[in-house]
Amino acid sequence: MSIAPSTIYQVKWEKLPDDFVLDDEPVDNINQPALAAALTESLELANRLPAHALTLTNYGICTTLNQQIVVKAPDWGYVAEIRVSREEVSRSYTPNLQGEVPCIVMEFVSDDEGKEYSNKPTYPPGKWFFYEQILQVPNYVIFEPNTGILEVYRLDDSGRYQLQEPNAADRYWIPEMNLFLGTWQGSRENRTGDWLRWWDTEGELLLWGSELVARERQRAEAERQRAERLAAQLRAAGIEPEEG
Repeated sequence: MSIAPSTIYQVKWEKLPDDFVLDDEPVDNINQPALAAALTESLELANRLPAHALTLTNYGICTTLNQQIVVKAPDWGYVAEIRVSREEVSRSYTPNLQGEVPCIVMEFVSDDEGKEYSNKPTYPPGKWFFYEQILQVPNYVIFEPNTGILEVYRLDDSGRYQLQEPNAADRYWIPEMNLFLGTWQGSRENRTGDWLRWWDTEGELLLWGSELVARERQRAEAERQRAERLAAQLRAAGIEPEEG
């Protein structure tokens, strides 16, 4: 049984100082912004992004560890509830102080040297160590956009991440979000390849805006064709259909 981080490390949940200089390096991979935006958009359009929720896209999660400020910016994350105004988390987010711990964080693998798996406990701590032992995020996702390889880890009772097995549909259940997560192949924003997508408990895919527009167009076209067939049948029966 592992020991809680607070018994090994001095952890303080403090607001990031206003004069703290955040890392302004660009994202590691051109795919990252598109992948993150797609995850958020489908949640919002499905009315699964409440006003008190917060999505994190290359956005700093901070704490003070052994009197040193630590900031990690997952490629995507979801906080179910913040307890402060959005203005207060405009630069960074401090779990436990400003709201809940993220229920899921994601890293999209770049050409880096495996930093997503870093369990380095010394300052600055590795991402795996920070998410698992300090933040204790329930779900950690590592996704390789170029190959479509998806790894979903869940915090077990011992406080360690365990690799999860997908269901028969090759999707992973994320209980805190009441949704399944999986990969999907297709095109969006001039990118064709593997994407991360959400499915509800009925197995319905949460759609993007472009897909909703396309579905509405298909519905309208089907309705138009149905009306034309009905009008033709009426005319064949000697009845002139009313103009709509």
